[in-house]
Amino acid sequence: MIKITFVDHSNVRRDVEVPEGLSLMEAAVQNLVPGIDGDCGGCCACGTCHVHVAPEFVDRLPPMDEMENEMLGLVGTRDKQSRLGCQVKASQALDGLVVHTPIGQH
Repeated sequence: MIKITFVDHSNVRRDVEVPEGLSLMEAAVQNLVPGIDGDCGGCCACGTCHVHVAPEFVDRLPPMDEMENEMLGLVGTRDKQSRLGCQVKASQALDGLVVHTPIGQH
């Protein structure tokens, strides 16, 4: 199991353990993490699973594809640590990952 920590805008932390291969969005929805809706079901079409990845994990993520980049262009709080949770799969390299949910998604 991979440990992922979701931190909301009030600094409330929620640790979840998920199987390898599950997306961050799926992990959040299955564990009722506030601020991650996944309205499109994980097809990179809505931005409701936007997260800010802790800086120490950014280089461990797989590269962002063009579709994710374009969708992130529509969210209001994008920064260099922004990713869509539906596009990031849990892996051993990401064990201990910390992501922050934007205030606008709560």
